[in-house]
Amino acid sequence: MRTINSVILAGGLLACGTTFAGDLLQWQNNSLTYLWGKNFKVNPDTQQTFTFEHADGWKYGDNFFFVDKIFYQGKKDANNGPNSYYGEFSPRLSFGKIFDQKLEFGPVKDVLLAATYEFGEGDVESYLIGPGFDLNIPGFDYFQLNFYNRIPDGNRAGKNVWQITPVWSYTLPVGSSDVLIDGFMDWVVDNDENRHGTYHANLHFNPQIKYDLGKALHLGEKQLYVGVEYDYWKNKYGIKDSDGFTTDQNTMSLLVKVHF
Repeated sequence: MRTINSVILAGGLLACGTTFAGDLLQWQNNSLTYLWGKNFKVNPDTQQTFTFEHADGWKYGDNFFFVDKIFYQGKKDANNGPNSYYGEFSPRLSFGKIFDQKLEFGPVKDVLLAATYEFGEGDVESYLIGPGFDLNIPGFDYFQLNFYNRIPDGNRAGKNVWQITPVWSYTLPVGSSDVLIDGFMDWVVDNDENRHGTYHANLHFNPQIKYDLGKALHLGEKQLYVGVEYDYWKNKYGIKDSDGFTTDQNTMSLLVKVHF
């Protein structure tokens, strides 16, 4: 899924992104991911997901985009049929880059204006905007902390809510290669009363643990990964978990990811 998150956003740090000195585009990276897992909630139990991700850094900020194509192993989702799609576009503007100033204080490396547009099949559109921070935390490849005012659209439109989204990457050397632990967490911290009921506070924690198989096989580092994605989602989609309808998701998927 998203690996920031989906990301992630600094995916160019994880692969051989090309740098164009002095140009508008500074680096970019693309990837394709295949996931297979069971024990999903709300939607059908077993899912295959193909994900395309793009990340780039440019003169005044960075961008992250992903889209998931999800297949339900021949079963039909109540709302979306045998397959579905979901994506996000997350641009950020760096005040440090715009004003050509170092905005560093404490662990903060930069201050940004962060935004996200969520889209997909069904009533999922939302617009998010708020302050973002790049943090310098020892040992991490990168660590971002974004605070969003979340504005749902469509039938879920109502009172806006706040969402806190940390995004991280950590590389651990193992033998002749590396293990990469990266991911994101979306924490919607309050409830949204609307005309269709209650959009409940929810917590989505989604790390990936990946072995750099390309480096181990001398095919090129940071290009081919295998591993797992863990997905914990309390009150999935903002639907409150109950005895009659379980929405607390706790599952693991097998993963193969190729960067290019």
